[in-house]
Amino acid sequence: MSRKADPVLIGAFVLGAIALAVATILLVAGDDWFRKRSQHMLYFEGAAQGLQVGAPVVFLGVKVGTVKDIQLGLDESGNKFVVPVTIEVEPHVVRTKGGEQIDLRDRETLRRLVERGLRGRLRLQSILTGQLYVDLDFHPDKPARHVATDPAVSEIPTIRTAVQELTTRLEGFPMGKFLADVAAIGEALNQTLNTPEARNLPRRMDATLKHLESLAARLDAKSGPILEETRADLVDMRKALMAAQSAMARLETAADRVGALAGADSELVRNLTRASEELASAAKAVRGLAEVESPTVQNVNQALKEIARAAQALRQLAELLEQQPDAILRGKRKVENP
Repeated sequence: MSRKADPVLIGAFVLGAIALAVATILLVAGDDWFRKRSQHMLYFEGAAQGLQVGAPVVFLGVKVGTVKDIQLGLDESGNKFVVPVTIEVEPHVVRTKGGEQIDLRDRETLRRLVERGLRGRLRLQSILTGQLYVDLDFHPDKPARHVATDPAVSEIPTIRTAVQELTTRLEGFPMGKFLADVAAIGEALNQTLNTPEARNLPRRMDATLKHLESLAARLDAKSGPILEETRADLVDMRKALMAAQSAMARLETAADRVGALAGADSELVRNLTRASEELASAAKAVRGLAEVESPTVQNVNQALKEIARAAQALRQLAELLEQQPDAILRGKRKVENP
């Protein structure tokens, strides 16, 4: 007869198995379960073929999260389909220069980054597989286009990829007009090339080349004398430049000497100053002699008066001798009136 199983042992075994499974899961998963994560929405235009759930989310080249959900939605404002992508961001993955951690889970922090130009776009992860990933980067020149109408949704604006922008431009490109213009240009070129002038162009070009070769040969033959003359001219020019430099040096020396002579402390300036002072004194003395009341002028006037009286006496004597020649011997006689 078999022994009845003990319920306590069975219960202990089950609890131990459960505890062992939980411990194994915790060891494998690490602290991922205890991390608080935050989700944000991105709305991409066009096809998102190549983007898969679990694709990395990269911010400035560093992985900050993963893609958690990919759906198909409708942009009511533009009446076109979009691809809503839900991403999950890990905490404390961005650090400033000062070591401060920026939590991308915080909606206010994310809003400030969006105002500074944070945008999301799809980029190629592998050329062979064609897989895509979500790239977050700053593009302040791109306007922030929001699609979500629910204010409770944390949205990161998206921008088009280079291929999408090129496709959009090509869609608006007037291909028909472009092809018509190309055809018209081809027809005009065909008509131009079929003219007699165009057909004679190779022959004329050949003649021109021959003429150029002949001219080059003549120049080559005459280049020797020309180079010799040029060399001689350069030698003469060098001599002239050296002479000009020597003359400039002499002029600078003369200018320095003139500057030294014209200085306030130079001997020449002192002599000139002394001579000017002496001339001023002499002029003052001459001016004093020329005054009316000066003794010199009075003496000269008295001498002139004496000279005038002497001249008058001589004139009277001459008249007397003319009338009475013997007056010197007999003396002066009284002249009677008739």
